[in-house]
Amino acid sequence: MSLRGAFFATKQPPIELEIASQSALATTSYQEDLMPATPTRDRVSAQTESRPLRRPEWIKVRAPSGETFEKLQVLMRSKELHTVCEEAMCPNLGECWGSGTATFLMLGDVCTRTCAFCDIKHGKPGLMDWGEAERVAQAVKSMELKHAVITSVNRDERRDGGAPIFAMVIRRIREVLPGCSIEVLIPDFKGSVEALKIVMDARPEILNHNVETVPRLFKTVQPQDNYEWAAATLSNAKKLDPEVLTKSGIMLGLGETMDEVKQVMRDQRSWGVDILTIGQYLQPSKKHLAMERYYTMEEFAELKAFGMDIGFKWVESNPLVRSSYHAAEQVRALSVVHRKLYGEGQWTVISEQ
Repeated sequence: MSLRGAFFATKQPPIELEIASQSALATTSYQEDLMPATPTRDRVSAQTESRPLRRPEWIKVRAPSGETFEKLQVLMRSKELHTVCEEAMCPNLGECWGSGTATFLMLGDVCTRTCAFCDIKHGKPGLMDWGEAERVAQAVKSMELKHAVITSVNRDERRDGGAPIFAMVIRRIREVLPGCSIEVLIPDFKGSVEALKIVMDARPEILNHNVETVPRLFKTVQPQDNYEWAAATLSNAKKLDPEVLTKSGIMLGLGETMDEVKQVMRDQRSWGVDILTIGQYLQPSKKHLAMERYYTMEEFAELKAFGMDIGFKWVESNPLVRSSYHAAEQVRALSVVHRKLYGEGQWTVISEQ
């Protein structure tokens, strides 16, 4: 059976899973008639524009440069691929690419949701590109990556949310570059167990879904998202396959309190999340959600210590931390799936002959 048909044939697994309520499903729907005619990165109206705050001295972002960066940039364009590293202007782009980690943006480069912090284009998406998984896998092979992160825009016009393409690319990367670990940073699929199971059956080393902010700010920060869907996605992932590491992230500086952040962290642990990333929100432009404040290095250290105390296996907490930061190290230290596939102490990827 083809993966494209798998969504409609998947049966409920014989375990107790979290099911998103109908009230949560009713709060958000795909409304094509509300999409802008031309995809746009703008997230706020001209009346609410605000200039980004001046960055403090402890936040220094270096522009990516060098031969390796330029070579990989050319490779991405030649294969008609998108990386979230570039689309979201990640501050760690140069470091990650240089160390053998890259994050690929799949399902196109136009998102159906309007998260106010995000610099990826929003609008009506094009047709699904079923050749995208093969191109990503071949790019991973050409780059000789140690760790590939696969993420996507939201595709709310599809019942499966694009889940089959995640499964396709996981399996194809393992065929063309054995030893390369794989992390998928997935949408919430509106809490769909069926869509999530398609991805989990392919057994990525890490299943990541970012909560992003505290429940009180959800409708301001990510108006089409739902805290209940995030809870269902992460808790069900752990129930479907306990050996797959689960991961989530939080942004700071949007108006949340430390107590609210710590409560989200407690919730994430209760959902079985193994790895947590905490970073500072950096406003992409004046047409994005305004930042309330910068957190200090001491506050990031406090949250890391708190996270380890409540049971996370790994916490990255620093202003410039993003989802894929130090991801390869996380896999080699923690992943049962990776050890079963490639043995203890495996670090070197072996290219398909």
